[in-house]
Amino acid sequence: MANIKSAKKRILVIEKKTLQNKSRKSAIKTAEKKFLAAVEAGNKEEATTLFNNVQKLLTQASAKKTIHKKAASRKISRLAKRLNTLA
Repeated sequence: MANIKSAKKRILVIEKKTLQNKSRKSAIKTAEKKFLAAVEAGNKEEATTLFNNVQKLLTQASAKKTIHKKAASRKISRLAKRLNTLA
């Protein structure tokens, strides 16, 4: 356990940030699963709206440095490719 005041504060801040990051990553995974389910069902309209949602979440997570921006870009690209197979 830390003895220095600033180290104690960092521990609290890190715990808070960890919870936020876990929440963001969980939301992304859930949205991605819903999108993939819509693609598998062949529902283009629903898949399009869900893709926009996933894209927004990934972009926000990369802006907050939860995930790397190139990882987010790569996921968006792969999901867009899946969406375009429905056309």
